[in-house]
Amino acid sequence: MGERTRQWGGGLQDYRPDQKQWTLMWREDGGLMPSRSVPDSAVLAADSWLVDDGRVRALDRHRRRFVAACTEATGDSPARIESFWRDAMTMVPRTDRWFPRVELAGPEPARLFLRIRPAPPRTANVTVCLTEEFDPRAAPRRKGPDLSLLAHLRERAAARGAQELLLTTDTGLVLEGTGAGVLWWEDDVLCLPDPELPRFASVTSALIGERAAELGLRLEHRRCTPHELDGREVWLVNALHGIRPVTAWLGRPLRAGPALRAPDWQTWLDGSAEPSPIPNGVHR
Repeated sequence: MGERTRQWGGGLQDYRPDQKQWTLMWREDGGLMPSRSVPDSAVLAADSWLVDDGRVRALDRHRRRFVAACTEATGDSPARIESFWRDAMTMVPRTDRWFPRVELAGPEPARLFLRIRPAPPRTANVTVCLTEEFDPRAAPRRKGPDLSLLAHLRERAAARGAQELLLTTDTGLVLEGTGAGVLWWEDDVLCLPDPELPRFASVTSALIGERAAELGLRLEHRRCTPHELDGREVWLVNALHGIRPVTAWLGRPLRAGPALRAPDWQTWLDGSAEPSPIPNGVHR
């Protein structure tokens, strides 16, 4: 019991060190307890991040994004979500590589869950599938309601030999991948899709944008079609993989531009991870 308390902050009576992944449900009067996972189709809001030997990038941004998503989804009290978050942070392992996910899931009454998952292998680049279909998501600005749909789209992309599928508006404007933000370079200008377009607020994209500003680089929001990405250095970015340059496009005759800037930016982003904070009042 002493080892479990030291590693986890206590309170998880059914934890077994040999488990590969597990789910915990939160109660205001009892904290987190083992639970069955809920199907992705029931998730109303979610967020996930990479934990690599206790180091995390921009964890506070993920917290703020999740609190806002839960409040939007159900009108839940931000203070209640914050209380869940503090309890959840005591249960995330500080060794090895993990990709935990917090969830607000229905049906009514919606409940809060922490899903502890081993991190999938990271990849340094990505092949992207292009289709003639436009973005089918019901809630493109909030992670959660479309998880099942996005997983299905990635499966379709994988069947064609790609790791990602590019989402576009009904007028053909670039939005993002099924699980990643999109950035591209036009000469020395780093570009992102217009924030007024229906797309997800990527934490990793925001970090990269702020770094570009610190370096004095031009950063612009633009509306472009996939055709305008031909021959350009394009990145797909997210919490798990960091920065992945697109090395091949499938579905249309687009050329992937050389990834000249990506290696230096990947090194910077990997080095920006910090030790995950332990909530006040928790002792290890």
